[in-house]
Amino acid sequence: RALFAEYAAEVADPEQRRLYEEEVAALERERGMEVRFVHPAAGYVLRTSQAGSRRCYINVCSNPHVGEPQARAEPGGHRWSLPYSLAPGREELGRGGRRRLIYDVVFHPAALRLAARSPRFRRLLSDTALEAVERHCAVRLDRANAAVLRGTKYKGVPQAPVIRTPLPGGPPPPP
Repeated sequence: RALFAEYAAEVADPEQRRLYEEEVAALERERGMEVRFVHPAAGYVLRTSQAGSRRCYINVCSNPHVGEPQARAEPGGHRWSLPYSLAPGREELGRGGRRRLIYDVVFHPAALRLAARSPRFRRLLSDTALEAVERHCAVRLDRANAAVLRGTKYKGVPQAPVIRTPLPGGPPPPP
Protein backbone atom coordinates (compact mmCIF):
# COMPACT_ATOMS: atom_id res chain seq x y z
CA ARG A 1 0.00 0.00 0.00
CA ALA A 2 2.81 2.39 0.85
CA LEU A 3 4.44 1.86 -2.56
CA PHE A 4 1.12 2.42 -4.32
CA ALA A 5 0.47 5.60 -2.32
CA GLU A 6 3.97 6.84 -3.21
CA TYR A 7 3.36 6.07 -6.89
CA ALA A 8 -0.03 7.85 -6.86
CA ALA A 9 1.52 10.93 -5.23
CA GLU A 10 4.30 10.97 -7.83
CA VAL A 11 1.89 10.67 -10.75
CA ALA A 12 -0.28 13.49 -9.37
CA ASP A 13 2.68 15.84 -8.87
CA PRO A 14 2.64 18.60 -11.55
CA GLU A 15 6.46 18.84 -11.52
CA GLN A 16 6.80 15.10 -12.26
CA ARG A 17 4.21 15.40 -15.04
CA ARG A 18 6.18 18.29 -16.60
CA LEU A 19 9.42 16.26 -16.47
CA TYR A 20 7.66 13.28 -18.06
CA GLU A 21 6.33 15.45 -20.90
CA GLU A 22 9.78 16.96 -21.51
CA GLU A 23 11.36 13.49 -21.66
CA VAL A 24 8.73 12.23 -24.11
CA ALA A 25 9.18 15.34 -26.29
CA ALA A 26 12.98 14.86 -26.33
CA LEU A 27 12.64 11.17 -27.23
CA GLU A 28 10.22 11.96 -30.07
CA ARG A 29 12.52 14.74 -31.38
CA GLU A 30 15.27 12.12 -31.71
CA ARG A 31 12.84 10.10 -33.82
CA GLY A 32 12.09 13.11 -36.05
CA MET A 33 8.71 14.03 -34.60
CA GLU A 34 7.52 17.17 -32.84
CA VAL A 35 5.20 16.40 -29.92
CA ARG A 36 2.68 18.74 -28.31
CA PHE A 37 0.60 17.68 -25.33
CA VAL A 38 -3.00 18.84 -25.58
CA HIS A 39 -4.20 19.60 -22.04
CA PRO A 40 -7.98 19.99 -22.33
CA ALA A 41 -9.53 23.03 -20.64
CA ALA A 42 -13.09 22.39 -19.45
CA GLY A 43 -15.94 23.61 -21.63
CA TYR A 44 -19.23 21.72 -21.37
CA VAL A 45 -20.44 18.11 -21.30
CA LEU A 46 -22.86 16.27 -23.59
CA ARG A 47 -24.68 13.26 -22.13
CA THR A 48 -25.92 10.60 -24.51
CA SER A 49 -25.95 6.83 -24.85
CA GLN A 50 -23.96 4.46 -26.98
CA ALA A 51 -25.67 1.56 -28.73
CA GLY A 52 -28.92 2.60 -27.04
CA SER A 53 -28.02 1.27 -23.62
CA ARG A 54 -24.62 2.40 -22.39
CA ARG A 55 -24.29 5.86 -20.84
CA CYS A 56 -21.73 8.02 -22.59
CA TYR A 57 -20.32 11.51 -21.96
CA ILE A 58 -18.57 13.80 -24.43
CA ASN A 59 -16.40 16.53 -22.95
CA VAL A 60 -16.31 19.49 -25.32
CA CYS A 61 -13.01 21.13 -24.32
CA SER A 62 -10.53 23.70 -25.59
CA ASN A 63 -6.80 24.09 -26.13
CA PRO A 64 -4.88 26.73 -28.11
CA HIS A 65 -2.81 24.05 -29.92
CA VAL A 66 -5.87 23.12 -31.98
CA GLY A 67 -6.58 25.20 -35.12
CA GLU A 68 -8.93 28.19 -34.94
CA PRO A 69 -12.45 28.01 -36.37
CA GLN A 70 -12.81 29.75 -39.74
CA ALA A 71 -15.92 30.92 -41.56
CA ARG A 72 -16.25 31.22 -45.31
CA ALA A 73 -19.16 33.21 -46.75
CA GLU A 74 -21.45 31.28 -49.08
CA PRO A 75 -24.84 32.02 -50.60
CA GLY A 76 -27.35 31.71 -47.78
CA GLY A 77 -24.89 31.85 -44.88
CA HIS A 78 -21.45 30.72 -43.81
CA ARG A 79 -19.54 27.45 -44.02
CA TRP A 80 -17.50 26.80 -40.88
CA SER A 81 -14.26 24.89 -40.60
CA LEU A 82 -13.94 23.51 -37.06
CA PRO A 83 -10.60 21.73 -36.46
CA TYR A 84 -10.59 19.41 -33.45
CA SER A 85 -8.52 16.87 -31.61
CA LEU A 86 -10.17 13.68 -30.44
CA ALA A 87 -8.74 11.57 -27.64
CA PRO A 88 -9.54 7.84 -27.62
CA GLY A 89 -12.54 6.94 -25.48
CA ARG A 90 -11.94 5.74 -21.97
CA GLU A 91 -13.97 3.89 -19.37
CA GLU A 92 -14.30 5.29 -15.86
CA LEU A 93 -16.33 4.37 -12.84
CA GLY A 94 -19.23 6.65 -11.95
CA ARG A 95 -21.58 6.74 -9.00
CA GLY A 96 -22.52 3.38 -7.63
CA GLY A 97 -19.67 1.64 -9.45
CA ARG A 98 -21.31 1.98 -12.87
CA ARG A 99 -18.96 2.09 -15.83
CA ARG A 100 -19.30 5.04 -18.17
CA LEU A 101 -17.62 5.91 -21.44
CA ILE A 102 -15.96 9.31 -21.77
CA TYR A 103 -14.65 11.00 -24.90
CA ASP A 104 -12.77 14.32 -25.09
CA VAL A 105 -13.26 16.45 -28.21
CA VAL A 106 -10.92 19.46 -28.08
CA PHE A 107 -11.52 22.65 -30.09
CA HIS A 108 -9.76 26.03 -30.13
CA PRO A 109 -10.82 28.35 -27.25
CA ALA A 110 -12.32 30.76 -29.81
CA ALA A 111 -14.84 28.06 -30.79
CA LEU A 112 -16.04 27.73 -27.20
CA ARG A 113 -16.27 31.52 -26.87
CA LEU A 114 -18.48 31.62 -29.98
CA ALA A 115 -20.59 28.77 -28.60
CA ALA A 116 -21.10 30.65 -25.32
CA ARG A 117 -22.55 33.63 -27.24
CA SER A 118 -24.64 31.81 -29.84
CA PRO A 119 -26.98 28.85 -29.26
CA ARG A 120 -26.84 28.01 -32.99
CA PHE A 121 -23.04 27.84 -32.92
CA ARG A 122 -23.18 25.71 -29.74
CA ARG A 123 -25.46 23.30 -31.58
CA LEU A 124 -22.99 23.21 -34.49
CA LEU A 125 -20.12 22.52 -32.07
CA SER A 126 -22.10 19.76 -30.33
CA ASP A 127 -23.08 18.14 -33.65
CA THR A 128 -19.44 18.26 -34.77
CA ALA A 129 -18.32 16.59 -31.51
CA LEU A 130 -20.94 13.84 -31.84
CA GLU A 131 -20.03 13.25 -35.47
CA ALA A 132 -16.30 13.11 -34.62
CA VAL A 133 -16.83 10.43 -31.98
CA GLU A 134 -19.08 8.38 -34.25
CA ARG A 135 -16.74 8.58 -37.22
CA HIS A 136 -13.37 8.02 -35.54
CA CYS A 137 -14.37 5.62 -32.76
CA ALA A 138 -16.78 3.55 -34.89
CA VAL A 139 -19.65 3.83 -32.41
CA ARG A 140 -23.34 4.73 -32.76
CA LEU A 141 -24.55 7.51 -30.46
CA ASP A 142 -28.10 8.50 -29.58
CA ARG A 143 -28.15 11.99 -31.14
CA ALA A 144 -31.87 12.58 -30.51
CA ASN A 145 -31.45 12.42 -26.73
CA ALA A 146 -28.04 14.07 -26.46
CA ALA A 147 -28.23 16.86 -23.90
CA VAL A 148 -25.89 19.42 -22.38
CA LEU A 149 -25.35 18.83 -18.66
CA ARG A 150 -26.02 22.10 -16.88
CA GLY A 151 -23.45 23.10 -14.29
CA THR A 152 -20.95 20.45 -15.39
CA LYS A 153 -17.87 21.53 -17.28
CA TYR A 154 -15.93 18.25 -17.41
CA LYS A 155 -16.56 14.58 -16.58
CA GLY A 156 -13.85 12.22 -15.45
CA VAL A 157 -10.12 12.71 -14.95
CA PRO A 158 -8.45 14.91 -17.60
CA GLN A 159 -5.88 13.18 -19.79
CA ALA A 160 -3.50 14.94 -22.19
CA PRO A 161 -3.38 13.35 -25.65
CA VAL A 162 -0.46 14.08 -27.96
CA ILE A 163 -0.29 15.76 -31.37
CA ARG A 164 2.65 14.43 -33.41
CA THR A 165 3.95 16.24 -36.49
CA PRO A 166 7.04 15.27 -38.51
CA LEU A 167 10.02 17.61 -38.19
CA PRO A 168 11.40 19.00 -41.45
CA GLY A 169 14.54 17.11 -42.43
CA GLY A 170 13.84 14.37 -39.90
CA PRO A 171 14.38 10.69 -40.62
CA PRO A 172 11.75 9.04 -42.84
CA PRO A 173 9.14 6.97 -41.03
CA PRO A 174 9.88 3.24 -40.84
CA PRO A 175 8.19 1.12 -43.56
